[in-house]
Amino acid sequence: MIEDIFPERCTGCNDCVTVCPDHVLDPGAAGAPPVIARVAQCQTCFLCELYCAHDAIYVAVEGAGTGTTLHHPTPLIGRLRHDYGWDGSTDDPLRAFWQLGPLLREGLEISAARHTRRQATALSEAATGQEGDEALSSRALGTTPKDPAA
Repeated sequence: MIEDIFPERCTGCNDCVTVCPDHVLDPGAAGAPPVIARVAQCQTCFLCELYCAHDAIYVAVEGAGTGTTLHHPTPLIGRLRHDYGWDGSTDDPLRAFWQLGPLLREGLEISAARHTRRQATALSEAATGQEGDEALSSRALGTTPKDPAA
């Protein structure tokens, strides 16, 4: 899980927010580090750490998932990009395989649409008092959902 964002390394570019498929991070104020807002949603995919050009993020495989500062940055923490040569420190022709371009962009768009649908469904459920599947089914079929009191 994502464990830490080191403010002394972070430039506030929010690339990590953009690539996170599970919307774990929220953008920070202008120039400030992003906020770890939904740490429980982190799937430990390492995309945020891989795309952070400044090694300002640390993702732990067996992390506690607290989303708080557990340690001070050392030269060994947050250097996944460098360790695999993805920062250009090696001439390995496969070092850029993680840059999937259009495929990753499509995945992010799908994930963002799913996130938006979930938020809309939650708002709809709150407004109508319907359960998720029933609300979706009734809208899709154009029918009126069953009255739970009947």
